Amino acid sequence: MPMLWCVVPAAGRGLRVGGDCPKQYLPLAGHMLIEHTLARLAAHPRIAGLLVILAADDTHWPGITALGGKPVLTTVGGSERCDSVLAGLNALPVEVRDDDFVLVHDAARPCVRQSDIDTLIERGIPAGGALLGAPLRDTLKRADTASRSLMTEPRDQRWRAFTPQLFRRAELSSALQAVAQAKLIVSDEAMAMEHAGHAPLLVEGAEDNIKVTTAADFALAEFLLVKTA
Repeated sequence: MPMLWCVVPAAGRGLRVGGDCPKQYLPLAGHMLIEHTLARLAAHPRIAGLLVILAADDTHWPGITALGGKPVLTTVGGSERCDSVLAGLNALPVEVRDDDFVLVHDAARPCVRQSDIDTLIERGIPAGGALLGAPLRDTLKRADTASRSLMTEPRDQRWRAFTPQLFRRAELSSALQAVAQAKLIVSDEAMAMEHAGHAPLLVEGAEDNIKVTTAADFALAEFLLVKTA
């Protein structure tokens, strides 16, 4: 079975958490948030190495070069997520071929389950590309600018998108280049692939694969780190 590299965008500021320190470097259960995420990824037997994308002015990166006997490389990202992920794909080691699959995972998702990564790889490679997610189960409302509910939206066939996401290196690079040239803002790699005409497979994963976004999420993530270990 092939080993896969994982690209981890970590060039964002995480402004909704507040403060001057980017959220990926804030403390969580005795370590930086990003350290938990990288350790969880490095522990997976199918992940060969990690490529972390940093901001040009990053002074917080702890200088990790290996985890669990696997290499941890870094490169500098751009102003948008697509620019950063593309920089990470370009910085992968020479042994990663254009048709090899790579994973992309948010630095702020420290609770991803090993079993979900297994399922993503097993189902995503035959499908030509995939992402973890979960079908919407809550009632979905459309609001106006005053936060008043205008209508109830259908939730059939609607999913929440998670990471990791899994695509061939060259196909993802081409898709990211296309959205950058079109000046489109994409919130994840699957959106770029959709714009390029692909239809990634949605693979249901655990809903506790949360993205730490606000200060309140840190307490939940600390609880989940033990539960999802």
